[in-house]
Amino acid sequence: MITPNIDPPTTLPLRQLLIVAPHFAPTNAPDMHRVRLMLPYLRNLGWSPTVLAIHPDYIEGAPIDPLLARTYPDDIPIIRTEGILPITTRKFGFGGLWKRCGRQFTLAGDRLISTHKFDLIFISTSQFDAFNLGPRWFRRFGIPYVLDFQDPWVNDYYRDHGVRPPGGKLKYWWSQLSARRNEPIAVAQAAALVCVSEAYGPTLIERYPSLTSAKISTLPFGASEVDFTLARKHQPHSSLVAFGDGNIHHVYAGRCTPNMRPSLDLLFGAFKMFLLSNPASAQQHRFHFIGTDYAPAGQARLNVMPAANAAGISDFVSEHTSRVPYFDALHYITLADALIILGSDDISYNASKMHPYLLAHRPVIVVAHQKSQILSYARKINGADTYGYVIVSPISVDKLQREIHNRWFARNFNEQILPEKRAYPELLTAAKMTAQLAQIFNRVVE
Repeated sequence: MITPNIDPPTTLPLRQLLIVAPHFAPTNAPDMHRVRLMLPYLRNLGWSPTVLAIHPDYIEGAPIDPLLARTYPDDIPIIRTEGILPITTRKFGFGGLWKRCGRQFTLAGDRLISTHKFDLIFISTSQFDAFNLGPRWFRRFGIPYVLDFQDPWVNDYYRDHGVRPPGGKLKYWWSQLSARRNEPIAVAQAAALVCVSEAYGPTLIERYPSLTSAKISTLPFGASEVDFTLARKHQPHSSLVAFGDGNIHHVYAGRCTPNMRPSLDLLFGAFKMFLLSNPASAQQHRFHFIGTDYAPAGQARLNVMPAANAAGISDFVSEHTSRVPYFDALHYITLADALIILGSDDISYNASKMHPYLLAHRPVIVVAHQKSQILSYARKINGADTYGYVIVSPISVDKLQREIHNRWFARNFNEQILPEKRAYPELLTAAKMTAQLAQIFNRVVE
């Protein structure tokens, strides 16, 4: 483990914190990074953590990255549960993690809490069925719990926009039926709620009028310099990007969903303009989209190449749908000539990659809806080029694409954005994020 810079340890007795995180290192799943990043700091803030997770062998579609285990103390108890392997249930047409492993995970939690004294439970995951464990354990053992909303549980986006939901309409309808039945209970009994996006809190208050803003805290994902220290020494087994070949490499690392298509079309349309007006310079540009689909192997769909084909620039674009190990992704981010952040037409979307991108000190372009949370945040940061769209006519599209053409593609990509030249008015390092979480935990138990 690389030891981060932390404050002197507290002299107070440590409170016991059970962290519920079905996905956890060495599994590289997006929803486990909040927990991973907070672990090095909790003890110095008065909390002794125990993590309850599902064994990596039972998690489908997420790569394993052993380096993740070097980013937090190796003496923190990690309780790993099992279940049914996906290769068994796929024969019968289902493979959902909670259906396969939820029962054993729940029983393991029951046993753990009955034999250990915990002061608080923190449930941080996008496996929303795990949120139901909060009311269960509060009822049985009287332990308060805090829920971490990394995504909306009840989600009307796909219905309102007519977009095919992940897993298909029937599966999503069933999950939303469960969500509408269980979310009111979990939210009402929670001691506090943490939301990654500013939009989630007001939505929950509108849905549940008895809920007060005092119970809700907005806390985006943080980032850690420790991760970048490891990433700068790391080399992927087989690099997806030919750094050092004289080209200008633009990198996007993470899921790219169909509702990001308007942002993609604007970016690619602007590059097509640049290609037509500056063909010699444009020939040097390459766009790399890495880990764009979270579907299991063999089920992933291309979401970027259709937009590249439509713009007529497919020779300049590559898409790698499978997720890559976390430190492979950071390797590409740190060596990229430019970084891309795309907003969704879901304006509540808040990209978890924002802070790691900024810590890489590379030029960043953000293309998102004018009312997007991600765009309003990015505009507060020096060194991030931001472009907001409201598509009302071909003229407005043409105007924005010309702006991106003139301001972004004509810039000097050899310039590194130094820390002192980039303002972080609300940047959350892992240490600051954990300190804010500890304050929430302290208020709950005190």
